[in-house]
Amino acid sequence: MGADRPQHVLLTGAAGFIGFHVAGALLDAGIAVTGVDSLNDYYPVTLKTDRLARLTGRSGFRFHHLDIADHAALKAAEGALQADAVIHLAAQAGVRYSIDNPFAYAQSNLVGHLSVLELVRHSPARPRLVYASSSSVYGDTATAPYSESERVDHPVSLYAATKRSNELISESYSKLYGLDQVGLRFFTVYGPWGRPDMAYWTFTRDIIEGRPIRVFNNGQLERDFTWIDDIVAGVVATALRAPATPQPLHRVYNIGNNRPVELGRFISAIEEAVGRKAEKIMAPMQPGDVRATCANIDALKRDYGFSPSTRLEDGIPRFVRWYRDYTGT
Repeated sequence: MGADRPQHVLLTGAAGFIGFHVAGALLDAGIAVTGVDSLNDYYPVTLKTDRLARLTGRSGFRFHHLDIADHAALKAAEGALQADAVIHLAAQAGVRYSIDNPFAYAQSNLVGHLSVLELVRHSPARPRLVYASSSSVYGDTATAPYSESERVDHPVSLYAATKRSNELISESYSKLYGLDQVGLRFFTVYGPWGRPDMAYWTFTRDIIEGRPIRVFNNGQLERDFTWIDDIVAGVVATALRAPATPQPLHRVYNIGNNRPVELGRFISAIEEAVGRKAEKIMAPMQPGDVRATCANIDALKRDYGFSPSTRLEDGIPRFVRWYRDYTGT
């Protein structure tokens, strides 16, 4: 890539949960951001526009409303070809949604990823590409804590299959064209401005409003919940710096908390923060879901100094305070 420290980042998914926070961190560091987002309606668009409103007008921020799968539009977007780093977070999210809407995932996650790769391939600066993969690639056969060396050949959802496909496509582009790439396997990110389809949001909403919550797999679930600020630190580090030790051009890392939390403890933390007990409806495992996730983060710590520090019992109250303020409840 060009400069040792990028001065201009192309950020896809800039109106999304993680993208919004990454954009803010980059701007705080004095790095210009060209953001793109399709503003799709998978969840209320007002939340995305509210995020964007906090970025619009900030020095160094430019936004384009476009679909990354439209390669001609992406390539023509002002600033896209001039970036000296690319952070690609745009994707159709949601494991369960992929069961009913498979073509949305093929278009956004597969065609969209290829479109970004082609942009990077033909950009004059040959920028480093950091892209979002997912812990879902591990399926339900991996041994916890999940290591990047695990075989990931048995996805249990189309969403997971598209994310693993992105890793393989990126590997081929590094081999063919010498592209510097980092894939990040995200583990259950939570925090202010988060996604309304995630359990921490829906449980908080329903407990506040006095509605019962659905507890899947009869509560026998564990997740490696990772606070948004910890995630952002890892994303920004991989975009701005080369690894501390020599690594292949294309490298894949887990980015999580390395502290899996039982669903019961998770619900208790929300109950305490809200100040009300939940009425629970026990339900079976959902199609495409997995029982547990846990990240081995040794590689990201070794190469980029990644060190998440936020406990669930500290993060959940902060989210609940933000949620009450945002929704007026």
